[in-house]
This record gives sequence, structure tokens and C-alpha cells, in this order.
Amino acid sequence: MGLTDPAAIEQAYAAYEAAAATIASLDYTGLDARTLLELQSRRETLKCAAEAVDHRILAAAQTQATAKDIGAKDWPEVLHIRLRISREEARRRVRDGDHLGPRSAITGEPLGPVWELVAAALAEGAINIEHVAVITNFFAKVPLWVDPATLAQCERDLVSWARYKSPEDLRAAAKELLYRLDQDGPEPDDSEPDPKRAIRMGKQKSDGTSEVSGTIDAETRAYWDAINDKWAAPGMCNPADPVPCLSGTPTQEQIDNDTRTVAQRQHDAYRMVGRMVLTSGMLGEHNGFPVAVIATCTVTDLHKRTGTALTHTGTNLPVKDLVQMAATTGADHYLAVFDDHTEQPLYLGRARRTATVAQRFALFARDRGCTKPHCTAPASRCQAHHVNTNWRDDGPTDITNLTLACGPHNRLADTGGWTTTMKNGRTHWTPPPLLDVGQPRTNHYHHPTLYPTETGDDTDGEIDSPGR
Repeated sequence: MGLTDPAAIEQAYAAYEAAAATIASLDYTGLDARTLLELQSRRETLKCAAEAVDHRILAAAQTQATAKDIGAKDWPEVLHIRLRISREEARRRVRDGDHLGPRSAITGEPLGPVWELVAAALAEGAINIEHVAVITNFFAKVPLWVDPATLAQCERDLVSWARYKSPEDLRAAAKELLYRLDQDGPEPDDSEPDPKRAIRMGKQKSDGTSEVSGTIDAETRAYWDAINDKWAAPGMCNPADPVPCLSGTPTQEQIDNDTRTVAQRQHDAYRMVGRMVLTSGMLGEHNGFPVAVIATCTVTDLHKRTGTALTHTGTNLPVKDLVQMAATTGADHYLAVFDDHTEQPLYLGRARRTATVAQRFALFARDRGCTKPHCTAPASRCQAHHVNTNWRDDGPTDITNLTLACGPHNRLADTGGWTTTMKNGRTHWTPPPLLDVGQPRTNHYHHPTLYPTETGDDTDGEIDSPGR
């Protein structure tokens, strides 16, 4: 397919970088509009064609090693770490590479791309990644019974349209083509659960509220209709009442004084269901934590009833609400309180093979979530990981040798080539060589206001600066 000598490839890329530097230094202000637009078109063609080169590089890398050999859970993770691109973009590049990059048979015989015409058009720079996304979406929806000859014709039609259509126009044409292939749509399958069922909880806003949306099936609707008839009735579960009615029938005065809307009454009913489930004792533990509201705050905020506490699930909870929850009869919550200046837990756990509940409370209070850089998993989705010395290597289960790590990252530290060390009370993650691009070693996501100057203390050259 071309040059394979490493020296020749290095020479070609050196020339390419030099040419790119020259192009970047050019002054375009003296050119007329026609010339500038023509240059823009040429650059777009080159940008699209460069994607095809990326596919060949990725395919070659995948024949040399697996993602786990490099120290990542999959190839999108490799690109996400090394190229500092989003996980979504990394998944897109790997998916496109699988469809448009060169392949090999089991016997080692080289094979062309899955979609050869799409790959060829992209290599020419005639179509772009948005066109490829439309084509990918089309083939994902094509019924399995469509024969290979028809699939090949569909690819030819889509590529020919993509050469002169915009992605929006191509999407409309692909939708029409899919309709002609299968006018009845996918055959219903009663043996599969309803794929439309979903409950989505949006990110928490600055005022503490969160938007919830989704679609529930008939069975779930029946459950909640029955619950709402009882607990969302006027006068029930009203937080404005000194003693809310939680069972039986509310008094006429409670009903008359209830000014809540139907939606607000249903919200309060949902809150009561959550409280009852948590206090039932039927949920046990999850990742070593009791299934309850576990929160941490400073002594100052607790005394003043101001500020916010952080729960182990990652929710910001006003301290005044936390105090009210703790005072609720029958509620079973846990509060880890910090000294406002040193931010050290007041109580720690004791050592054994697995972390105790008290140790997990202390880990949540200190780490707040997974300590691997850029991981956003809260403490509730994390495991207790031995930092400096693993348990099987006689490492102690002391709080100074424990940290929080979500399941995938805990496994990376165990078998993926990552190493962890405790420095200045914070967990440092050192990646394996092929994933080491000088990135920060500590996670600042759960401590956004903490910017330690630890670089001077690192004798191994590790960088822990958010600005790096």
C-alpha cells in the first residue's frame, strides 16, 4: 500500500510538519474572495482524506496489540487518553475505523474495508465524517434479511448522493431508501422488554433541582397510579404541614390548606416512597456502603446550617435539608463531619482485608469519588482499592493505604499496568508507558477548588498540575 520503512515514514512526516508550518505562516489577507474560497475547499478535501489515513494507522495498531496490552479497557479509551479527545469522539473514530479501515482474515490475508466505496470516497476527500455518520446510521437500521447484493447497491447509491448532497439532504434520502427497503418497519417482538421504557435524570442545577423525563411501561404506570391515588392526594405528604399526614386520611383542614399543584403533590409522594424504601432496611449495602443518604460537610456549615453537603452519590444537598432529614423519625442517614481548617476526618476505620463501613465513610469524606484522573464516578459506584501495596502482596488495609476507585479503574490498577501511590494524602495514578502523555496524576474533578503544588515533591517527574 505504500512505504513501510520507519525511516522513510519519519522523513515523510517531518516534511509534512514542515509544510504545515509553512502553510500556517502564510498571509491570506491579500487574496481575493474566489481564491480564498477555493483554498477553503482544498483544505476541506485534505481534512476529509486525512481521516482515511487515521483509519489505516488505527488498524495497524490493532494488529500489533490489544487495548488491554496498552493499559486501557478498549480502543476508544486509548484514543481518549492519548489524544485528549472526548469519549464520544473516540468511539466515533474507532467505529469508523472498523467500517472503513483495512482488515485481515483469520489466516492473515489482507481484506478491504467493510464499506469499500465509502472508504474510497472518504480517502478522496469527496465526503466527510458527517456523511459517514449518516451512512453508518442507515446500515444500523437495515433489516437483517436484506441480501448482500441489495446492501451493495444501497452503498453505491448513498456514496453517489453523498458526493454532492449535504449531510442533511443525505439523511433525508437515506430515510426514504430505508422506507423503500422495509415499509412495515421492524417486526414487533413481544418476547423483548419495551425498548422505549426509560427514566432520565438530568444533571443537578445550581439551585439543587434536577429535571426528570422518560417513558414508563404499563406495569410501572399501574404501580404509580395506585401510589399517587394515596400519597399524592390533597393533604397527604405535605411538607408545609407541621405534622404531615403519611397514613390514613388527612383531616379536612389539611386538605383545605393544601395549595400544591398535582405535579407538586406527585413529587412529594415520590420523595416519600424513596424515604420509605431507604428506611425499610431491605436494600442492604452497595460497594460496602449502606444504601442510605451518606453526606459530608464542614463543622462550620453544620453549626450555621448554611452551605451544601455532598452525598456519596454525588448530589449536592443543602445543609439545612440534611439536618431536617437527620431529624426525620425513622430515617437512617450518615454524616461525616470535617474540621473546617484541616479537612481531616474526625473518625477513621481499622485495618483488615476488606475495608470496613467506617473506613469507606472516611474514604468518601476524603476522596469523594474515584481518584483516577478525569473519572466522574461518585463514591457510591466505587470500591476500596489498596494504593501502595496490594493486599495479596501483604499490603495493609489501613486508611493510608486505601483509596476509592470505580470497578473498571480498579481492574486497570490490578491487571492493566497502571500503578497507584499515595502522596501528600492524595492518590497518584501512573499510566503504563504507551498511555503516558504527561497528563495529571490526580483527580481534580471531585475537588474543583483544590490546586496543590505537588510538582516540587515529585521525585519521579510526575506532574500534578491542573494547568498541564
